Amino acid sequence: MTDQVVHSAVQPFSARAALPWAVGLVVYALLLVAGPRLLGDPDSYSHIALGRWIIAHGTLPASDPFSFSKHGAPWITFEWLSEVIYAAAYALAGWPGVVAIAAAAIALAFGLFTHVLLRELSPTLTLLMVIAAIVLLAPHMLARPHVLVLPLMVAWAAALVRCMDRGGPPPYWALPLLILWANLHGSGVLALGLIGPVVLEALLREERSQWPRVLLHWLPFTALALAASCLTPHGPEPLLMPLTTLGIGSALAWIGEWRPQDFGDIGGFEILLLGSIFALSRGVTLPVVRVLVVMGLLHFALAQIRNADLLAMLAPLYLAAPLGRTFGGPAGSDVAGSSRGLTLAALCVFVAISAVGLARDLRPAPSITPEAAVDKGGLAGPARVLNDYSFGGYLIFAGIPTFIDGRAELYRGPFIERYNRDLALTDLGDFLKLLDEYNIGATLLAPRTPAVALLDRLPEWQRVHSDDVAVVHKRRDTPQR
Repeated sequence: MTDQVVHSAVQPFSARAALPWAVGLVVYALLLVAGPRLLGDPDSYSHIALGRWIIAHGTLPASDPFSFSKHGAPWITFEWLSEVIYAAAYALAGWPGVVAIAAAAIALAFGLFTHVLLRELSPTLTLLMVIAAIVLLAPHMLARPHVLVLPLMVAWAAALVRCMDRGGPPPYWALPLLILWANLHGSGVLALGLIGPVVLEALLREERSQWPRVLLHWLPFTALALAASCLTPHGPEPLLMPLTTLGIGSALAWIGEWRPQDFGDIGGFEILLLGSIFALSRGVTLPVVRVLVVMGLLHFALAQIRNADLLAMLAPLYLAAPLGRTFGGPAGSDVAGSSRGLTLAALCVFVAISAVGLARDLRPAPSITPEAAVDKGGLAGPARVLNDYSFGGYLIFAGIPTFIDGRAELYRGPFIERYNRDLALTDLGDFLKLLDEYNIGATLLAPRTPAVALLDRLPEWQRVHSDDVAVVHKRRDTPQR
């Protein structure tokens, strides 16, 4: 056998084996470079503060300890494990450690994502899918609990989709993933929902007389999956959190990530959506269950911006096998593999990238960090502070009780609606009533908030600090807590 023949036989295997590692490491490196972008959400502050509270007290709070407007109200930390992880990373390595943990989880998810797609698709089509997923996920790549669960979501969905593609038995080995998922993030109900399409497709493949056998085949697995998802300090309660959040209703429209997609300007989501419709119209035959799953994911992504994550990471898994049959998948001998040498080399590169990333000086975005305003405005004193929504995370982190923050499930719809209407001066009288009702002694608001201009004109209020991030007003006779 000539060297050329040997090279041509080995090279495809090596390239495919290296691709998941390459994707994961490139994503990891890019995210470390874009570190401040991952710290652009105020909830990163509050999640670390919550984790520190849990570590310090050795227990989980059962009521709100961080606000004055809802202090003592029933509330659970349904993402407690993520918060402890972020708090530990911050304690060990500061903000670079937080970025590294979030970036590593996202990179691992994309490495697994690539590995799974390569089972059914060519490397070229796999890379196109990966790039599309990165574009969709990019706006929500943040140091928050949801990114820590991405690798679990990909692994769990891939295990179920493999049952759909190969007709295998339920993946009992994947059940421990649900325990981690349920404690890392409040989307565990999604994991249970993904069992439904597997069972439905199995039923449609069989004669009706075989349906009882199929159902009995999957019933024990489903019961164990439900039990695993309830293994949290709060029992099954975290499974209901999505319903609690959606129960906020129209108030969600005030929160950016919960708004519907905006097609006023052409963006990545619209381009990918139109491109996908065109590609799927080129003779691709999809099983009806796959169509229903993708339609459901698309609905969620259109209804709330944050759900583009699900469309990005799940839809390709369900489409991979049908696309592979249409556009060509891996040849029989062209299968992905791995080796100790490749794994060791990838780990060395990972360590090197991490060392460089951890040496950087990273801090959250200035727009969510009113540090100067809090310091120069004297807000660490006794006055109750009416704060901008985007400053709530920082105030919790700084140990200052908030009026409102990112915990929408605590504040609920009517409170959020009233807060936003009043700060927009939709009801001037109610805004003045709110200041007295909650005994507000100071305000910390974004400069362009309509209420700022009103406070400048009220004789009992005085502007004591302003900068590009925040404006501070105090009552001339400041009420005490």
